[in-house]
Order: sequence, then structure tokens, then C-alpha cells
Amino acid sequence: MGKMLLRRDDDTHARLRMLPLERHLNPMGTIHGGVIMALIDISLFTTWRVLTDNPVGGAVTVELNNHFVGPGTLEQPIDSVGEIVRETGRMVFLRGQVEQEQGPVASFSGIIRKASA
Repeated sequence: MGKMLLRRDDDTHARLRMLPLERHLNPMGTIHGGVIMALIDISLFTTWRVLTDNPVGGAVTVELNNHFVGPGTLEQPIDSVGEIVRETGRMVFLRGQVEQEQGPVASFSGIIRKASA
């Protein structure tokens, strides 16, 4: 995936930034959907970690829903901005948006199952 940067935007949002490279492009010259899905999956865990300071080791993705809404380009960083919708004893429910300067690229929701004790 290459270099990624993580920051907490505020009390409810975390931002995972990826710097696209040529290898992330599909034959049409836009960021491959699989790369965007990988960014989203990683951002589920980084969002949970940054916003709660909980250890994420051993947790797994149970569900990941994605809607592509625009192309990602090579010229700009691409950000996944996530938030926690709800956290229970065993699950974390999250949602967010992948965006670039020109607008949204994808919207997503996902569920993480926490590691067993």
C-alpha cells in the first residue's frame, strides 16, 4: 500500500491518508477499487485504535460494505475518514468516506469483531 499517515481529526473522526503511486492504478488510470477497499479495511482498525486507544491485535473484519461514488486519481493524496457508530463488548460498528480534494470516492460501513479474551 505504501506510505500512510494517520491523525485524529476531532473527538469522533480519524483520517488515514494514503499517497497513491503508479502501482495503485487500474488500466483506466484511476485508483484500483481493490486498493480503495484495502484502504477502507485498514482504516476501520486505525479509526478504532486512534479514537479509543484500544489494542486492535487479534480483531477481525466481520463485514465491510462499500459504495464507489467517484474515481480516485494519482495526483492527490486519498483519505479515508472514519467514525465509530457504536461499540459493544464484542463488536465495533464504523462508517466513513474515502475522499480526495475533488470530492468523495467511496462511502463505507464496517463491523469489527474484537479479539477473544
